[in-house]
Amino acid sequence: MWFISLLVFLLILGILVTIHEFGHFIVAKKCGVHIYEFSIGMGPVIHSHIGKDKIQYSIRALPIGGYVQMAGEVEEDDKKVKKDKFMCNKPWWQRILILCAGVFNNFLLAIILLFVLAIIWGAPTMDPTITEVQENSPMAIAGAKAGDTILKVNGNKTSTWDVAQIELIMKDDDNIYEIEVRHSDNSVETLKVSPELIEEDGVQTRRYGIMIEQKNERGFLASIKYAFKKFATVYSTMMKTIGGLITGKISLKSLSGPVGIYSVVSDSVKLGFEQIIYLTAFLSINLGFVNILPFPAFDGGHVLFVLIELILRRKVNQKVEGYFHLVGFILIFLLMIIVTIQDIIRLF
Repeated sequence: MWFISLLVFLLILGILVTIHEFGHFIVAKKCGVHIYEFSIGMGPVIHSHIGKDKIQYSIRALPIGGYVQMAGEVEEDDKKVKKDKFMCNKPWWQRILILCAGVFNNFLLAIILLFVLAIIWGAPTMDPTITEVQENSPMAIAGAKAGDTILKVNGNKTSTWDVAQIELIMKDDDNIYEIEVRHSDNSVETLKVSPELIEEDGVQTRRYGIMIEQKNERGFLASIKYAFKKFATVYSTMMKTIGGLITGKISLKSLSGPVGIYSVVSDSVKLGFEQIIYLTAFLSINLGFVNILPFPAFDGGHVLFVLIELILRRKVNQKVEGYFHLVGFILIFLLMIIVTIQDIIRLF
């Protein structure tokens, strides 16, 4: 089973990175940037050929992604290439389009996969309507009733009920949450809830004692609605996660690296193809979201420098930009080491 899980993990990773790099490739090509190579995979070359467009197309041994090698990504770096073919010499809007194209592809892939999921297996609704309140549970004590609709949690609107998002919103040191509900008579009330802290298999969770309405809608329109709604929910959760990391409300221990992702992939393989497709969509949103952050070495970091040039109306010192991205890359690498060590410790 571990071998199958490893193959699925590598396949997912390869698809996500290749789709991302293809976005950069196709837009750069349309904008007239000189491209040396487009590669599927990393490491030693298994097969390559030069296309009619004089670009080298390669398949490499390690199925862990891919890359597109362009001329002048930061500065003019090849005397054989015409000046107007360097990416760094293209108009600012073309450079931003090229830099953002990979993220766009990841987001588009995620929406398509979520749509396919909903078409085949149905679109689960995420409306935050309470169908059942357990007797003497925290929500029952606070005054919740079956038929109530949850409007806000700690001031955050809950138009959908997504477990990951709700758990993130509900992280609070004093364990007391303000939950705004609309009763069946249309009256609105803010309930103060203290969920029970229970431990299962060494993991501490919160118990509220409610059941949320679950439906499985079918059809083209329902599937489109689900795909965009789920995408927005996952993206919103990631925004809150970044905010929590910056403010310190969320610890680095909650992050996962390649080892942690492999563990999740292994669990998904056991659950079946539906879960694998959902995980691929989820990771595709993750990859796109992280890459668009205005942090050095990410696509968003490069976009930031293009915008700085636009504001200053002159080129940023290329060596300064190069060092900036190098420092960012080192920091990301160190973070990955820390997160990977945490993942390994959790396995044992």
